[in-house]
Amino acid sequence: MSTLLLALGLVMIVEGLAYALAPSLIERMLEALRSLPEAAVRQIGLLIIVTGLILVWFAWRLGAGFM
Repeated sequence: MSTLLLALGLVMIVEGLAYALAPSLIERMLEALRSLPEAAVRQIGLLIIVTGLILVWFAWRLGAGFM
């Protein structure tokens, strides 16, 4: 459970930094996403999920403990 809270906290920090440091970039990215077809947005989401799973797997293989 503590690892899940740590991961959630880190995601919130990164997301918050993006909004705090580059709000206009976030707006442009949202506009670009709105112009893409739904299938493309779904593929991007799946790619992000797979990338996240690979990163978690690498962290686990490098010795990051999961309780």
